[in-house]
Amino acid sequence: MTWVYALLIFAAGAIVGAFGARLGNQSLKQQKELKKELDKSKYELEQFRQELVDHFASSSELLDNIAKDYSKLYEHMAKTSSELMPNLPEQDNPFSRRISSLEAVHTATSSIQDQPRDYASGATGLLKDEAERVEEPKAS
Repeated sequence: MTWVYALLIFAAGAIVGAFGARLGNQSLKQQKELKKELDKSKYELEQFRQELVDHFASSSELLDNIAKDYSKLYEHMAKTSSELMPNLPEQDNPFSRRISSLEAVHTATSSIQDQPRDYASGATGLLKDEAERVEEPKAS
């Protein structure tokens, strides 16, 4: 009789084990599929972000080119209006007010293009105050 009980318990355990393995396998399979979808979504999002960065970089470059071309056109119009109509009163020439400001912008732009120095002239920052304090007792 003990053998019968042992066989029944073994059969019940095998059935419960098979049922549990099947449920666990389905959830594991579903978990792997969800992980795969998540990785795919992350990859697509990163690609989209990179495309967006590239788009803004090219748009910025195009806008910069448009601004430079517009500035050249405006400068050309101002220059030719003063050359072709030298006797035109300033109030009638729409570019006359801007000619001097264009020259100022041109000068500022050319000075910006100089290479920056890698050092500062004179004392700067936190140590500037300390240098003045050290020098004061020596002068007294």
